[in-house]
Amino acid sequence: MEKFQNMGLSESTLHAISNKGYNEPTAIQEMVIPFLLSGESNVIGQAQTGTGKTAAFGIPMIEKLKEKAGYVQALVLTPTRELAVQVCEELDSLKGNKKLKVISIYGGVSISEQIRALKKHVDIVVGTPGRIIDHLNRGTLDISNIEYLIIDEADEMLDMGFIEDVEFIISKTNEKKKVLMFSATIPARIISLAKKYMGKFEIISTIKDSKEDLTVKKARQIYFKIQEIDKINLLIRLIDLDDDFYALVFTNTKVQSEEVANRLIENGYEAEVLNGDVSQYQRERILNKFKDKKTKILIATDVAARGIDIDNLKYVINYSLPQNPENYIHRIGRTARAGNEGTAITFVTPREFRKFLFIKNSVGSDIKEAKIPNISDIINSKIDRIKGDIVASSSENVEKIYKLLAQRILEESEEDPETIISSILKYFLKDTLNTKKYEEIRKVERNTTFKNTRLFVALGNSDNISPKKLAEFIEKETGISKKNIRNIQVLEKFSFVSVPFEESQVILETFKRKSKGRKPLVAEAKNQGK
Repeated sequence: MEKFQNMGLSESTLHAISNKGYNEPTAIQEMVIPFLLSGESNVIGQAQTGTGKTAAFGIPMIEKLKEKAGYVQALVLTPTRELAVQVCEELDSLKGNKKLKVISIYGGVSISEQIRALKKHVDIVVGTPGRIIDHLNRGTLDISNIEYLIIDEADEMLDMGFIEDVEFIISKTNEKKKVLMFSATIPARIISLAKKYMGKFEIISTIKDSKEDLTVKKARQIYFKIQEIDKINLLIRLIDLDDDFYALVFTNTKVQSEEVANRLIENGYEAEVLNGDVSQYQRERILNKFKDKKTKILIATDVAARGIDIDNLKYVINYSLPQNPENYIHRIGRTARAGNEGTAITFVTPREFRKFLFIKNSVGSDIKEAKIPNISDIINSKIDRIKGDIVASSSENVEKIYKLLAQRILEESEEDPETIISSILKYFLKDTLNTKKYEEIRKVERNTTFKNTRLFVALGNSDNISPKKLAEFIEKETGISKKNIRNIQVLEKFSFVSVPFEESQVILETFKRKSKGRKPLVAEAKNQGK
């Protein structure tokens, strides 16, 4: 507690921090709390999800707010209902004995109850943009006098298309307020928003090397090359390989999330699905079951999974490849949290390999290819677990009735003891060790006929391009070292370069994304063998 005490916090806040079991501030808390207490400029705080960002802005904000102000003093915007509830509960626990009223407002529940709550001299409102706007339009929420506007998970807020809503909400506030944005990533859109509405601001980041830290260095990251049709069979093998399988499985569409969940249920697994068609009541029920490990497999779309916060999640599985590097970061950031170990697994089809390499290069992570588990590996793993459980449960204190039953079986059976035990195991285990349960998975061969890939570049001598300038240009645009760009041939209106296969796929995907629907500047040369 010494570092918290040295920040000059009140006894009430220190007591609340102590009650929550906080001994030392996290990196983002240690940097942000003193800065905000000093009353300095607005802040963009960058840190990984699950590193105590709520306390980082909540503690100094609570210290600064007045008791019995009679108006809303702070507004916290969150992208999801779950995060709104979570942040509200965290702030309520941090205020200690200070007389501040904190409420959360979000869609999917009765608005009349929220209206009644807002009439009772609320100090801090935590909510989602849609429901906040609803109350503003009804005149049931007044944020014209707020002293703090906090935009939590700002990158996710923008990804979900809330930018216009956020701007509308900002327009209903005053110019003197402090604006704080917290985010795992800081894309250009956030900087643009900050320049427009924050005036003078500081970026406080705990991420020294954004590429390495953002992808959660503690998480083991692997990928499997797999045909689309075989993904469900691979998922089943992974589930059966680990007796303590506990995973959040991401798909890109609602339809696919339901298909995957249904296939698992058909195969005897208990799985839940979370997508945009799930009601708020069902959503809370599903999440509570998942957090309590009553359900260990949750299939979810990205939007539906926003705000899911589980510290001991063992696996995050990208059943569908993420749309972009930021999406990948957000997904895998849900495992290996709070000091726990975790594994991020990505399924990659042949058609997606170029896109996957682009993501891999962008996030700067060492994502290793993994071998698909053999059926024999899974059966042997099950045998070891069963054997271990039986040996561990063997005891001299077995009740006499079971010993009597065993004696009678041995006396009455003509088979040897080994056959008898085998028959008993088969009777109780049923199809647990049946290899026919597992379908064969097709081997994926990547087309690497040519060790190097020849690329066509629509720049030449007429564009004042030299071999050196071209290599430097490609390196700057893609992050691929110019050392990998060889056999450069610059002609009048176009050029050719040779690049190793994997690097070529990153270059092609990068320029495809930059083209925004137009013809990319770089493409594969037509005659690769020449």
